[in-house]
Amino acid sequence: MPRFDDRFHVPLFDNEWELDRRLLGRHLPLGPTPLAGEAPPRRPLRARPQPTEAAPPSARASLEAVLSNLSLALRSRHYSPRTEKAYLFWVRRFLAFHRWRAAESLGASEVKAFLAHLATAHRVSASTQNQAFSALLFVYRDLLDRPLEGLEDTPRAKRPLRVPVVLTRQEVAHVLRELRGAPWLLASLMYGAGLRVLEAVRLRVKDIDFERAELTVRDGKGRKDRLTVLPARLVEPLRSHVQRVRSQYESDRQGGVANVVLPDALRLKYPNAETSWSWHWIFPAARLYVDPDTGLRRRHHLHESVVQKAFTEALRRTRIVKTASCHTLRHSFATHMLESGYDLRTIQELLGHSDVSTTMIYTHVLNRGGLGVRSPLDAPPLPSPPPR
Repeated sequence: MPRFDDRFHVPLFDNEWELDRRLLGRHLPLGPTPLAGEAPPRRPLRARPQPTEAAPPSARASLEAVLSNLSLALRSRHYSPRTEKAYLFWVRRFLAFHRWRAAESLGASEVKAFLAHLATAHRVSASTQNQAFSALLFVYRDLLDRPLEGLEDTPRAKRPLRVPVVLTRQEVAHVLRELRGAPWLLASLMYGAGLRVLEAVRLRVKDIDFERAELTVRDGKGRKDRLTVLPARLVEPLRSHVQRVRSQYESDRQGGVANVVLPDALRLKYPNAETSWSWHWIFPAARLYVDPDTGLRRRHHLHESVVQKAFTEALRRTRIVKTASCHTLRHSFATHMLESGYDLRTIQELLGHSDVSTTMIYTHVLNRGGLGVRSPLDAPPLPSPPPR
């Protein structure tokens, strides 16, 4: 039996998989279905969910209609599955906040009250509040075709300007020395090529050009492709890793596994591509799953949490006190490229930033000590510290 939150009379679940199913039901894009006897994969939300109360029977039909139409509208506009999952969550939470009143009966004042409640009662971050704001704007503008007067001019929560955490070259070397196997190779690619963690685990065989020492990042942030560098030190380790993956691929083919899923509708355009070697994952998962759409057994790419957990453990063993994550390797790549004398425009292309102003943040964390200035305390003729 689940525990209950006394403030809202809502069930609390320790298992995120069960929580996701209870909150969003069939509207949740669950992805791979685990085989019998296997633990379900963890699927962390972009905005970590807080339990909301169950909809009463009288409001359930209206809620299901809103969520179904919202899911259809998002997919028809090619929003990412994670955005769809987050928007579904925020719409449900918005309606729960207003005691499951119909969305059509709510207006700008109710939206503002909900956003204020998130900021004051729950103290959510600016990015989380803006995500909820975007979800509700989409519902009323694009789904209900009823733009809320005065809501478009509501100021967005101001995101704080943070300086990215950057590891020194020596610290990166210490962390990489603590990693083994696929996590080591993935972390090396994130630092050596400036990849995001999802871009690294989603690499396919056709995305690596050993001759030109290039990596092609497909469908990155903002659904953009880009080229980046393949570090020379990783060519041979990556070749050896690909050979081992090729053996697993051949074994899967003999076992009748349908192999990988293709993006969008490429499975219909290229029926044989899903079983071809060129489309196979560079970092496949250790276990198979059943595709909920086709019922076929497939192999997904390695889950990003595998490398995230390995990196966190490696960082702990090095006793580095910085609050670093896998994404810190990307920040370190950009900063060290700047220190090596490469121009901002080149680094912008390698990182895939739309605006060079995003890349300019790394000019503030160059290894110059205090923005490259000399403290007046260090200038003569100030006396040395007195002896104790």
